[in-house]
Amino acid sequence: MSSVDASRDTKSRDEPSRRRPLKLERLPDVVAECERLLQSGYTKSGNWTLAQICRHLRLTIESNMDGYPVWMTVLGYPLRPILRRFALPKLLMGNSPKGVPTAGMFVPPGDLDDGVEVGRLKECVTRFVESSAPLHGHPGFGNMTHDQFNQFHAAHAAHHLGFLQPHSAEAG
Repeated sequence: MSSVDASRDTKSRDEPSRRRPLKLERLPDVVAECERLLQSGYTKSGNWTLAQICRHLRLTIESNMDGYPVWMTVLGYPLRPILRRFALPKLLMGNSPKGVPTAGMFVPPGDLDDGVEVGRLKECVTRFVESSAPLHGHPGFGNMTHDQFNQFHAAHAAHHLGFLQPHSAEAG
């Protein structure tokens, strides 16, 4: 069951999405923010619910730990120097572009439960944080240290979670 306010969930195609400023340093901060949104409830100003965002984040973090599909790595390889030099610094600074197409395997279905998906993301983050195993290079950004990937995933999460407006002032 979702904590989203459905009555305020509609927007015209021409209305720009509102994204609140949100800076998350590490993955445990992401889990804490998701738990705050779950507790307070939220209004979405983007396309995804909390559950969908958590599923998307979990799938990307798991791919970083377990491996990306070969086709994705092959397609991303030629773009790596450009993406690493220009896109990655912007993402890490919180200037992530809106509307970038998401690979189908990372697009979540619409019928997910917020509480369940927050719990699954929390388990995934625990696995990531406690692991010392080598991580797989990102298809577009290549190899990074564990700490750099932790920051990368937190910045990625801040981008998506910024489209959820908490109902309670102390939740954001």
